[in-house]
Amino acid sequence: MNKLAIKIGLLFFIIILIVETCLFLFLYRNLVNTRVEEELTALQIRGDSHRDVLEKHGDETTMEHVVLMESEADTDVLLTAADKTVLYGSADLNSDMEKALMEPSASGEDWKNSPYIWTASPVRDGEKVKGYVYMFKGTDSIQSMISRLNDHFLFIGTVSVLLTIIAVFFLSRIVTKPLLKMKEATERLSAGDFTVKLQMHRNDELGELGASIQKLASDLEHLKQERNEFLASIAHELRTPLTYIKGYADVAKRPELPPAERSNYLTILSEQTSSLSRLVEDLFELARMDQLSFHIEKEKTEIRSFLRKTVEQVQAVLADKKMEVVEDFPEDKVYLFIDLARFEQVTLNILDNAIRYSEENSAITVKVREEHHSVKIAFSDEGIGIPEKDLPHVFDRLYRVDKSRSRHSGGTGLGLAIVKEIVEAAGGTVRAESSLGKGTSIIIEFQKESKA
Repeated sequence: MNKLAIKIGLLFFIIILIVETCLFLFLYRNLVNTRVEEELTALQIRGDSHRDVLEKHGDETTMEHVVLMESEADTDVLLTAADKTVLYGSADLNSDMEKALMEPSASGEDWKNSPYIWTASPVRDGEKVKGYVYMFKGTDSIQSMISRLNDHFLFIGTVSVLLTIIAVFFLSRIVTKPLLKMKEATERLSAGDFTVKLQMHRNDELGELGASIQKLASDLEHLKQERNEFLASIAHELRTPLTYIKGYADVAKRPELPPAERSNYLTILSEQTSSLSRLVEDLFELARMDQLSFHIEKEKTEIRSFLRKTVEQVQAVLADKKMEVVEDFPEDKVYLFIDLARFEQVTLNILDNAIRYSEENSAITVKVREEHHSVKIAFSDEGIGIPEKDLPHVFDRLYRVDKSRSRHSGGTGLGLAIVKEIVEAAGGTVRAESSLGKGTSIIIEFQKESKA
């Protein structure tokens, strides 16, 4: 048996043993006291009955008749005068009886050490006491009953202890078996094995704990898979620009290369270096978000003017592609509590994606809608759109719908992942809607109550 089962078993056994012992002692004392009280009550009733007869007929014949009756019973009687002088008795007076004559009432408290329990019934003539009827009963019957009771309790106690030990053994096994399974599961998790399967069909706290460990194992397995995919994607993303840089650098070093070609290769090297730099910066940005080392500093901002200023930063890129931004704002001012620097990053990332995946002479619509409890901001382009199967993954890190096109156009696959991290850290939500060949909308929503 394992240590945990032994500890739980001992704890249960000690608790149950204490409870059983207390119950047995309480029951034992009650039974004994009740038995003694019953004997005293019966003896008192018998003595009072003789007393009633003697109060009506106090002659010697009656006294002799009372003594004769008790001589055939398992009790003894002493009839005394008012001064405790024995007049008649069914048994010879002894020292124990003499001690009893000195007491005016019944006594059964010392039954363990005395050969008798006894009662006293005063015989009255009007208000005057003219004698006493003392009834005595040997304690042998009580001692015998107590002895049998002790044997019964000893037997019952032994059986109870044995049954308790058996019950505790099985109970501790029932309790500790799932705990041992969970212990083994956590050891496997700590060793990096996330393929843990805990089959626990329980509806109690242990079942909930097992389900939590199983969920943890599944989450860790998913995270491990995501991490491996993420690292593989990073290696792939880094390999491409590094290959370009190394290849064109080797070509640019050739002494016989014409100046025009050397300049062209150096331009390509600069572009690939910039692409690599953006990728590294985005990775560092996501790493800071994962470590919660960035802070959201909110301030009340009029969102329409903020969006207009942000759009101005991409006007040059828009002009190169002959694109325009269409505003769809409400007439009244709309205020939000946002982090200006972070939300500017969100807006620029979304606009950059919209510009990259849109054709020339198209438009990007920026819509703001204020509802009762929230504010929605939507960025809609007229670009190539996203297939339905890829739509749930557009906010995943390094996920690309068209990898070759994205790499060629300079995207890192991290822009929307950063958008999602920042928006959710600020208390908002973001989602994507798209129709293939018609365009994509990125919709951000903030609750007013959250002051996001």
